[in-house]
This record gives sequence, structure tokens and C-alpha cells, in this order.
Amino acid sequence: MSINALLNGSRGRMGQAIAAAAAEAGVILCASLDADDAVADHIDACDVIIDFSSHRATEALLELALAHKKPIVIGTTGHSAEEKTRLLGLAQQVPCVWAGNFSIGVNLLFALTRRASAILGSDYDIEVVEMHHRFKKDAPSGTAARLLEIIMEERKLTAAALRHGREGITGERKPTEIGIHALRGGDVVGDHTVMFAAMGERLELTHKASDRGVFARGSLRAAQWLVGRKAGLYDMQDVLGLQ
Repeated sequence: MSINALLNGSRGRMGQAIAAAAAEAGVILCASLDADDAVADHIDACDVIIDFSSHRATEALLELALAHKKPIVIGTTGHSAEEKTRLLGLAQQVPCVWAGNFSIGVNLLFALTRRASAILGSDYDIEVVEMHHRFKKDAPSGTAARLLEIIMEERKLTAAALRHGREGITGERKPTEIGIHALRGGDVVGDHTVMFAAMGERLELTHKASDRGVFARGSLRAAQWLVGRKAGLYDMQDVLGLQ
């Protein structure tokens, strides 16, 4: 399906990847904007908004989408927990796909992580490790944050269970801990591993991305799927039918 999309964050790495993949996906970019551009001047010409800009821009963009009744795809990360709670309330009032990662493979990793977390008991310790390029500004990544949310949901834990790296004498690992480790270096597009470690065996679920195009194609697929949907908050699990 051919649609018109407004791309916000066009000069970033993801914005450039989306622009390169749009035509082949059947998406016409009616406007490619960035931080200082006036989104409101172009919003009426689009069928859907795709945002990969800054977490500081999300609230204003959601308010514009609501005012103009435009569906919106949000791939921006780096929001605080308080910010995201407030923004999710806004996002539910329009058709919105909000995802930390738009890769089909990563979204299968989400589904497998949920299944493994439900099946494997507390005798399986869980650690999440992610690595990205040296230029990434936030940590942990949006994908790692979503993996942690899934694990906490299945294990009925809160954010108090998270251990962001370890240093010094921390004592024995508690069964309710979830370790999270963020690595940065080079030009790594995105690696994520969820490790379930028990006495005698270890299960690792790993996804490695070598081309940013996988995320771009997924976000364009989400934009096409979203047009015509009723107001509500969706993610890539909905887009791919993995719920």
C-alpha cells in the first residue's frame, strides 16, 4: 500500500536509513524534517508520522498528531520512566505504534524471551547484555529496556530488581536480580543477548543486527499497517501478529 509519510529525525542514522528504504517499501516521504523544522507546516499532507528524532520532541509531536488526527510511529528512545508514563497516555489517544526496535528478528526475540521467562523458574538467573556503536547516547538501549520489561512482567518483579553492571563486593547474586549490561564501541548496529543461567545449563537468546536497514524496513511496515487503525497504543508484536 502506498502512503504519504512525514519523517521527523531525517538527518539521524535511522532517518537516513528510512529515507533510503522508503521508495522500495511503497512509502512516499512528503516531508523529511529535523530538530529545528516546523512539523506543523507539513502535517496536513501526510497519512502518517514517523518519528526517530529526540526524546525531547516526542510530547509536542504527539500533541500535533492528536490535534490533526494523524497516526504516528515512534522509534525514539531515551525517555525517563516518568516521561514515558505521561507520553503513553497521550499515545493511546491516536493510532500509535511505539517500539524500541522495529526489526522482525528482534520482535521474535521479545516473544521468545517472554516464553522462556514464563517457563524457566527463579533457579534460572537472567542477565541482559546489549552492545551498540560508540555514538549511541542512551543506555540501556530501547530494545534492552523492552526485554527487561517483558522479564519483569513474567516474573512479577519491579525495577528494583535491576542491576546495572556490578562493581566491588556486591554479595551473592539474588534470585530476584536481573542484570543489565550496556557495551559501547566501534560501529556495532545492535547486539542483544538474554541469558538464562541455572546450575548445570545455560540458555542464551541472541539477536545481532549488521544493517540498520532492518529497522528502517520494519518501521515503514508499521507505518503502512497503522494507517486506518483505530486509536490505541500498538507495538511491533501487533504489526507482526505475534501477540
